Amino acid sequence: MRSLLVSALVAASLTVGGCGLRPLYANGSKGAVAQVLADVDVAPIEGHSGFLVRNALRDRLQATQGGEGAGKRLRLDVRLEDAITGFGVRADDAVTRERRTLRARYQLVDAASGEVILDATAFSDAGIDVVGSEYATIAAESSALERLASAVADQIVARLAVFADRGGGQAADVPAAPGGQ
Repeated sequence: MRSLLVSALVAASLTVGGCGLRPLYANGSKGAVAQVLADVDVAPIEGHSGFLVRNALRDRLQATQGGEGAGKRLRLDVRLEDAITGFGVRADDAVTRERRTLRARYQLVDAASGEVILDATAFSDAGIDVVGSEYATIAAESSALERLASAVADQIVARLAVFADRGGGQAADVPAAPGGQ
């Protein structure tokens, strides 16, 4: 019985190796993904939620940028929609539960030509209990926004990495500026 289990595991490992999976960040800082992410600068984003998302994005991208914190060739433009919706209404019309939603539409833009090379969205939401204390509810809404900003930034960077891994955003793919090199 044990030899059957071992042979099944060996056979399974051989099939997984042949499936074509490979690391997204292959070749470390010299790989295609790291090179594209190192070229990205995050444009300022409006509002408090924009401040949080921009900082989260820069934190994630800074590791690929040698600690400099801004790329030169590509620009990431982000527009956010931050909404709080009340539900869970009691008989006295008091809201007992809220849902905070943060949606981001982002575009990866060639800084030289202004051409959009990636246009996508990211989304996250969180539930918030509305309690008797207004301060506690505001603190919960603020805490939820911080978590949502982090989740949206993670989604954006992951999508940029997959885009780069598939060949997008490479220096040869981005058109030269008119009259430029």
